[in-house]
Amino acid sequence: MSSTLDPLLEATRRLQQAWGAAPTSADLSRPQLLAVTEALGLVKRISEGLQSDVGSRISYESRPELGPQSLAKQQGFRTASQLIATTTGASTGEAARLVKVGEAIAPRTNLLGEPRPSRFPLVQAAMREGRLSAAAASAIIVFLERIRLTVDETRTAEAERVLTERAPGLSHDDVRRMITRLEAHLDPDGVAPREDELRARASLSMFEREGMLHISATLDPARGAPVKAAIQGFVSAEFAAKRDGRDRSAPEADRRSVAAIQADALVHLAEHALTCESTASLHGATVVVRIGLDDLMNGTGHGLIDGIDQPVSATTVRRMAAGGGVIPWVCGSKGEVLDWGRKQRFFTAAQRTALAERDGGCAFCGLPPGMTKAHHIEWWARDHGGTDLENGVLLCETCHHLIHDNGWDIRIEGAGVRAKVWFLPPPSTDPLRTPRLGGRARSEILA
Repeated sequence: MSSTLDPLLEATRRLQQAWGAAPTSADLSRPQLLAVTEALGLVKRISEGLQSDVGSRISYESRPELGPQSLAKQQGFRTASQLIATTTGASTGEAARLVKVGEAIAPRTNLLGEPRPSRFPLVQAAMREGRLSAAAASAIIVFLERIRLTVDETRTAEAERVLTERAPGLSHDDVRRMITRLEAHLDPDGVAPREDELRARASLSMFEREGMLHISATLDPARGAPVKAAIQGFVSAEFAAKRDGRDRSAPEADRRSVAAIQADALVHLAEHALTCESTASLHGATVVVRIGLDDLMNGTGHGLIDGIDQPVSATTVRRMAAGGGVIPWVCGSKGEVLDWGRKQRFFTAAQRTALAERDGGCAFCGLPPGMTKAHHIEWWARDHGGTDLENGVLLCETCHHLIHDNGWDIRIEGAGVRAKVWFLPPPSTDPLRTPRLGGRARSEILA
């Protein structure tokens, strides 16, 4: 007879098998470290699923109408979340999230007391099997609850299927990004109102304390994009200067943190605004706004700003494209020559823009386009590779060295800006060399 605890017992068995006879983690081999980490993740996700299930029951047994008979109050707590947080060592916010997830996926009863299935059966199954973390499940549930107001049940169910199939194996940031894209696709009319809401929440505050000026800004996508691009461009320029001629071991070497360089970037931008002499130190920072040609012509649908997750309306795309420092990337237009073969060694600005459209930034780790370089997959000198989109990939400096130093291979599937980038790990990492999807397609819901 199966038990609710069976998945947890199986995950624990896998953990014990991965750990083996090693007395401590210091005695684990590298393959064991990876296997143990994977098993621990499975145990954690299944435990969160069980905790959300139990938490929803604790919440039910602690509902306000029970008064003094409430389970939480009997144990000396005002709410079920406080009881769970204290018992498990989690924060009250984490406990509340677990309870909400458990309540959302728990089986229901109708007014006659008859059992009914969960509102989100696929999320429920994914949590029980350890394929979804509580954080990912919570983000998906909140999204599905929201779109129920504007989308029919069939499309909502399809959205649940797509997300529960694609979310496992993705980081929480990628899951959020995928949800944002899917919402814009399912409810294009909701992009502009959402934009208005975000614009109304934009603010910047400044105050001085203990000799320091404190600045806190919250910006909507359209206004945040140029700020982000300019600051990241300055940071990229500083790192390029470090690589090109500064001895890091020298006493006078630049050892500023990224946060410190970003602070200097803001100061530089303010000084430039006051003097308006040069923009060379922004390392070619630009804002790329992407939209389909039909949507641009008709004023429908939505656009995407490189480096910004939140979609923007076609109206905002038109307005931004009319400003300075913005490149409008219209998908489907002819444009400049993007393939040069062996005629030119270095990728052109147009090719970089196309690669940014395809890869979304570093195709391996996801850093924004301004912090990457275009690299030949088949090397120019060694392999006689061409300077073409199908032979190019955007990589940050760290990932570029990681891929070459550790024997990863890169494959491009398809052609043009809708092609997909796949990374093949070396046999030492994965004997089967299972391809890993990279670039924008990793979290692009329509890829």
